[in-house]
Amino acid sequence: MPYADVNGQRIHYVDTGGDGPPVVWSHGFLMDHEMFAPQLEAFGGELRCIAWDERGFGSTEWDGKPFTYWDLADDVIGLLDHLDLEGAALVGMSQGGFLSLRAALRHPDRVRALVLEDTQAGVDDDATLAAYRAMHDEWVANGPHEAITGAVASIIIGEDVELRAQWIAKWQAAPAERLTEPFECLVGREDITDRMGEIEQPALVVHGTADAAIPMARAEALAGALPGCSGVVAIEGASHAPNLTHPEQFNAAVGPFLREHA
Repeated sequence: MPYADVNGQRIHYVDTGGDGPPVVWSHGFLMDHEMFAPQLEAFGGELRCIAWDERGFGSTEWDGKPFTYWDLADDVIGLLDHLDLEGAALVGMSQGGFLSLRAALRHPDRVRALVLEDTQAGVDDDATLAAYRAMHDEWVANGPHEAITGAVASIIIGEDVELRAQWIAKWQAAPAERLTEPFECLVGREDITDRMGEIEQPALVVHGTADAAIPMARAEALAGALPGCSGVVAIEGASHAPNLTHPEQFNAAVGPFLREHA
């Protein structure tokens, strides 16, 4: 498995290679690079698709210290450096979008375009944060048992039985305490809504209409705040990870955008 030594971490990634325009795929909270398997299969022959495991998830070896989404933004740019790439389009799902927006703000010359999947520039309300805190505390105290992983799978994946089982197995195989620092990063992030006007790259927002984690109104607000955004593509009936649960619709939405702007 390929690894890159970046910012004191040993980042695991996969790379389809080739001479196509580079696209980096950044996963959501509790997920890893494998969530983009349908996209690497669909686009790997024409685009250079790079998917990676963010700190705290997948096979990336991280130092266990606190971090922010600005650090993860630096990680994705460090990965480009490792691969000798001047720039890339960034596709980010949920927290992958949080870090991609920050990469565009901090390293605008390295980010060619943005696909923002079920994400937002803002922060969660107090009630949502309290619910997430209770989930984290239960997960760490009593392990990722069936009740809590089932609830999380419903939010991220929806009702696909096979996909739910696949990701629940991953969560139950990982050390429960590993969740804490990524969780603190998630709930401690700041609102960057007022900075969206600084991001001038072409952007596309894609959002599941049944997303229970981030409402569609947040997607519409994000699209409206980005000067280069071509609008919101709604994936009908999809939950928080439409690229995984509705890959045909998602790929049909992002494929033309990436071919034009990556």
